Amino acid sequence: MMDRYDVVVIGGGAAGLNGALVLGRARRTVAVIDAGEPRNAPADGVHGLLGREGMSPGELLAKGREEVRQYGGHVVEGRVAKALKQDREFVVALEDGREVAARRLLVAAGLVDRLPEIPGLAERWGTSVVHCPYCHGWEHRDQAIGVIGTGPMAVHQATLFRQWTDDLVFFTHTAPELTVDERERFAARGVRVVEGEIAAIEAEGARMRDGRLVERQAYAIGTRLEARAGFLADLGLELADHPSGAGRHIPADPTGRTAVAGVWAAGNVTDLMGQVGPSAAAGAMAAAMINFDLIEEETAEAVRLHRLGA
Repeated sequence: MMDRYDVVVIGGGAAGLNGALVLGRARRTVAVIDAGEPRNAPADGVHGLLGREGMSPGELLAKGREEVRQYGGHVVEGRVAKALKQDREFVVALEDGREVAARRLLVAAGLVDRLPEIPGLAERWGTSVVHCPYCHGWEHRDQAIGVIGTGPMAVHQATLFRQWTDDLVFFTHTAPELTVDERERFAARGVRVVEGEIAAIEAEGARMRDGRLVERQAYAIGTRLEARAGFLADLGLELADHPSGAGRHIPADPTGRTAVAGVWAAGNVTDLMGQVGPSAAAGAMAAAMINFDLIEEETAEAVRLHRLGA
């Protein structure tokens, strides 16, 4: 890692690596700092991404790192502790004591899924406990699936998963009370509603608090989504509630520009629902805008010097 770069990318997932790739090809010096904790690590493969269908998440990231390095980018293992603004540049401090300066920052650190404390749930996360039908629905097609109600998106999630199976149960668990309309929609689609809270997920199914066992093969759950962004506090960039109610994110405009000048965000850190493809595209968009921002700065300085006759 050098002392200074045009751009430091915080996070080495699809958004961060694609952003770094675009910046490298734009002849920018760029470093990607990655803690090595991809959200999709438990998944068997990446799905719905043209040309990479079924590829393991680890293999996809390895290819991405190789491509970034091909254009001179640096990929650094480490965890960011904080980021500060000093004069006209940013200083990124790592937990191991290293520091690096940058003219611009691209934050693509992803998010953390906060699972409810149901025994047996976390151990199955990413295999038989999933969140996205487009990512995992095909692998669990025609199985006995249970949607665990935990928040405002639960009914929507159940409506989606019904596309992949005729045997769907909606566990009310801690979700808001179902409306008359929602119950009618479930009844019309053959979705069985199981009232009450789940005590544990067992090998055969969901054990309810009253002792009932509801046999299921797979579960869908809407986790509480929280962007990894605590290290931005000193920049005054704080998390905000996402409009969907699904969690907290870094607000940004469609190009990734945040409220702090010189800082862009891309991927799940700002788009909580983004899959791998859209996250990679967002990284590319943010990188292009960062490069343009740097060009504008460099042009203004060139004009200033030109007027001085330098």
